[in-house]
Amino acid sequence: MTVPQSMTFVATDGAGGPEVMRLATGPVPAPKPDEVLIRVQAAGVNRPDVAQRQGAYPPPPNASPILGLEVAGEVVAVGAQVRGLKPGERVCALTNGGAYAEYCVAPEAQCLPWPDGYDAPRAAALPENYFTVWANVFMHGRLARGESLLVHGGSSGIGVTAIQLAEAFGATVYATAGSDEKVAACQKFGAAAGINYRTEDFLDAIKRLTDGRGVDVVLDMVGAPYFHRNLRCLAMDGRLVQIAFLQGSKVENFDLMPVMTRRLTITGSTMRPRTTAQKGEIADALRENVWPVLSHGRCGPSIFATFPLAEAQAAHALMESSAHVGKIMLRVAD
Repeated sequence: MTVPQSMTFVATDGAGGPEVMRLATGPVPAPKPDEVLIRVQAAGVNRPDVAQRQGAYPPPPNASPILGLEVAGEVVAVGAQVRGLKPGERVCALTNGGAYAEYCVAPEAQCLPWPDGYDAPRAAALPENYFTVWANVFMHGRLARGESLLVHGGSSGIGVTAIQLAEAFGATVYATAGSDEKVAACQKFGAAAGINYRTEDFLDAIKRLTDGRGVDVVLDMVGAPYFHRNLRCLAMDGRLVQIAFLQGSKVENFDLMPVMTRRLTITGSTMRPRTTAQKGEIADALRENVWPVLSHGRCGPSIFATFPLAEAQAAHALMESSAHVGKIMLRVAD
């Protein structure tokens, strides 16, 4: 395939609401020695994209300033050090930015094949959520078969992924959501019980559902307002895994005593600042453990809405409304 000199991408005019995004034309990026150039067919919309657009999550040094952290498409060029991929192969990739565009580069180590039976939007819906969930729930959180997990924001893309993978790997899952309809969706995806946090205190619900024992792992993206109750939700040797702070990161009046007496672990991570080697380790674990499950038709992403690239503003407005259950995608090309 002949690679053009220029491409269409979504630019941002400063920080602000969805209206700061617009279509623009610029040069096609050149892959570094360890990277591949992908002709993008679909890209995912994620909370970090919204935060970056708002000016709260700047890209790391040497990363593309263009929004977007996951793509699916066709490899059209490879860097000098790439050995495992060649032009013409279909991949999905966790990018370091640049996904809202017709062409995007990604390190070879962060690329994975499309699972059997997947099209571009479904393949593009995988990287950000599945890298994040595997790293945080299974690696940092050490969730094991026979244990229990509480997922906050169970109807989000991350939440749906966490519910499905945890259930598939033998855990009992509970999930919070903001409406009875979203609670029902969480249960459809494999949660043993859902908790409407608007009508019931999740701590009371977890104590009731576990006969007072608590859960082994809590996956939280809300932050400070949930912190004390999250700790009280944990069983002995429990692990709190923090992956975002949608309502703030600063906690007051934190008593360390329960951490000692109940042997609790408080951990968490962000994905974007990790090195290529670290992300590659997660990709290898996904290829070995999760991709066979996906290729057998289980634990796949749930796509709520797909927008053309030109309607990225509408996709971000939907994301900020929290009216969706599952993934929001951008369709870039056939």
